[in-house]
Amino acid sequence: MADSPAANGNGGGMPQGDAPTINALAQYVKDLSFENPNAPRSLQPKEGQGPQINIQVNVNAQQLSETDFEVELTLDGGAKMQNETLFAFDVKYAGVFRMLNIPQDQLHPAVMIECPRLLFPFARQIVAESVRNGGFPPLYIDPIDFVGLYRQKMMEAQEGQGGPLAS
Repeated sequence: MADSPAANGNGGGMPQGDAPTINALAQYVKDLSFENPNAPRSLQPKEGQGPQINIQVNVNAQQLSETDFEVELTLDGGAKMQNETLFAFDVKYAGVFRMLNIPQDQLHPAVMIECPRLLFPFARQIVAESVRNGGFPPLYIDPIDFVGLYRQKMMEAQEGQGGPLAS
């Protein structure tokens, strides 16, 4: 029975040999801000179209040791209606991840794509609850294409360094 995958108590088993693994060692809110600058007026029913919602996403990473990285996912946004701010939010949600047996050429994409993908559901829930606690219906952010975001950032970095994509 001790050899079964569930023997460690979490049902996932321990990684075998040199299998690539990403372990979340910690997750935490680094910064959280919610603003409702026009309350209670902003909470009154409005005529016309729904609010304009704007969300910006950013990912940053810092290497802490040979195998450990802090990855920070920032969600910054808000809602306006008829040029009046209904609410604004900013959350920096971070985690410390241990990257084991990941080839060096795949380490950067793993840190910048897979780690924020693991953080996103938690940051999304924090935004939804903050908006709801501000008196509005919860804002559930659509899933984010972290691969596309990574490619966009890499192209911007190449252009900024005068690489082949620079004009």
